[in-house]
Amino acid sequence: MFHILIADPISDEGLDVLYTNENVTVVKDTGLKPDELESRIPEFDALLVRSQTKVTRSIIEKAENLKIIGRAGVGVDNIDLDAATENGIIVVNAPNGNTNSAAEHTMAMIMALSRKIPQAHLALKNGKWERSEHVGVELKNKTLGIVGLGRIGTEVAYRAKGQRMNVIAYDPFLTEEKADTMGIEYGELENVLKEADYITVHTPLMKETRHMIGPEAFDLMKNSVYIINCARGGIIDEDALYDALSSGKVAGAAIDVLEEEPFQDHKLLELPQVVATPHLGASTVEAQENVAIDVCHDVLRHLTGDMVKNPVNLPAVPSDVLSQIEPYFNLAEKLGMFLIRLTDDVPEEVNIYYSGALSDVKIAPITRNAVKGLLQRHLGSRVNDVNALYLAEKKDISIHENRTSTTKGFTNLMTVEVKTKSGVRSVSGTLLNGLGARIVRVDHYSVDVMPEGHIVIIHHKDLPGVIGKMGSLLAEHDINIATMQVDRSNIGGDAIMILTIDKYAEQQELEALKELEEINAVTAMDL
Repeated sequence: MFHILIADPISDEGLDVLYTNENVTVVKDTGLKPDELESRIPEFDALLVRSQTKVTRSIIEKAENLKIIGRAGVGVDNIDLDAATENGIIVVNAPNGNTNSAAEHTMAMIMALSRKIPQAHLALKNGKWERSEHVGVELKNKTLGIVGLGRIGTEVAYRAKGQRMNVIAYDPFLTEEKADTMGIEYGELENVLKEADYITVHTPLMKETRHMIGPEAFDLMKNSVYIINCARGGIIDEDALYDALSSGKVAGAAIDVLEEEPFQDHKLLELPQVVATPHLGASTVEAQENVAIDVCHDVLRHLTGDMVKNPVNLPAVPSDVLSQIEPYFNLAEKLGMFLIRLTDDVPEEVNIYYSGALSDVKIAPITRNAVKGLLQRHLGSRVNDVNALYLAEKKDISIHENRTSTTKGFTNLMTVEVKTKSGVRSVSGTLLNGLGARIVRVDHYSVDVMPEGHIVIIHHKDLPGVIGKMGSLLAEHDINIATMQVDRSNIGGDAIMILTIDKYAEQQELEALKELEEINAVTAMDL
C-alpha cells in the first residue's frame, strides 16, 4: 500500500484516479507550514503539489520513503530538483493539460480586443449607450502572426484558420514543409512582424526572448497592429508597448501576463485600448482537472514500476555507472550549446560519435545532455536531461548515436554533428586529464578551447592584419581578450578565430566586426 499526500488544492475530479485505486491511500492536507510538512513527509511515498507549497531541500531530506513528487501544472520552480535527484526522487509535471485552455484564452483575448467587448461592457454597466465609440474590426482575412509554434501556438494557429484568418508563424524549429502541411505561411521573425495585423507570442521566457518584442520590433510592424501576450510576462518590453500604444502605432493590446505579478498601479492598464486578465490562461475547470489527471497517472506509473511520461529531473543511474559517465555530462551539454550557435537553420538530424574510452560506457545519459544543450537556445528551461530526446522527437529532429574506434589521438573524443538544409556543422570535445573539458575541433578546424565563459567565434579570410584590426575594434568597446585560438584551411583561405573575452559582447559591439571586409561571420555566446 502506497501513501500519497496532497499538499495543495488540486481538482478532486482529477484526483479521482488516486481515490479509486485500491493500492494507494490518499491524505489531502493543504496549507501545511514548512515545519509541519517536514514532520509529516516521512510517512508518504508520493507528494502532489501545485505552486503554493515550496518543496525545499530540508523537506526532501526528511522524506525517508518519498519516491516521487508530482506538480499539477507546468512550472517546477517551487521544487528543489537538485535535492530530489540527489535523493533518488523523481519529479513529474503536467505540461500538456492546459494547452487547450491557453489557446482558447488567446483567441478569446483576440476577439475581445477586436470587438472592444470589455470597454463596451464597462460603459454599459455605467449607464452609457455608446455604440459609435465601440466599433470593432473583423478577424476574417486579417493576418495573425504567431511567434513561437509549440503546443499552444499550434493550437492557436488552427483556431485562427477557423476564423478564416491568414496565419504566418516563426519558430526556430519550424520548416517550410511543416508550415505547408499545417496550411500556414512560414516566416522569419522579421517577416512575421512586418506582415501581421495581429501578433501573438507563445515562446518560453529566457535570456534570448526577454524583450524580444521591443522598440526595434515595433518599428517593423504595420501601423495599427494588435498585440497579444498570453505566454510569459517579459517577452514584450512593457515600456516600449506603452509608447507604441500611446503613439497609435499599436491599435490595441491584450495581456494576460505581466513582468511583475501581482502588480500595483500598472501604467499599461490605464490605457483604454488595453484588455487585460490576471494570468488566467490555464484557469479553467477542465485544465485544472486535466493537469491533475496527468500527474496522478504518472505518480501511479512510477509507484507500480512503469515508466513515467513527463519526468522533469534525471532518473537514478547506478552509482558505479554514474561515476564513469558524469564527468562527460558538462562536456556534452557545452558541445550542444556551442554547436547550435553556429547555425540559424532548423536542425533536421543530430549525429553523436563516441570514440576511445567513451565507446565502452553507457552513453544514453551523455546523449541526453548533448541534445539538451542543443535545444536550450530556443526552449530554455523547458528542456532538461530527461525530456530532451522527447522534445527533439516532437520537433522532428532525429538523433543517432554512433560508437567508433577512431580516436584521432585522444583517449576519449565526442563529436556532435548537426545536419540542416544548408549543410553539416560539427564540434568535437574531450576531457584532458587534470585540465577538464576542451573543444578540440570546430568543423574541419583544430582548436583548443575551454567551453566556458564569454566566447566569440569569427570566421574570416586568412590575410595579414586581420587579427590586429579585430583586436583594435574590440578595444574600442572596452572588450578585453583573455585567450585566442586560430586555425586555417590553407594559406590565404578561410580561417577561424575563437576568442574568450572578459565580458559578454552585445550585438551592437559585434556589428563593427562584421563591417570588416575580411570577416565572413561573427558569433557570440555564453557557455
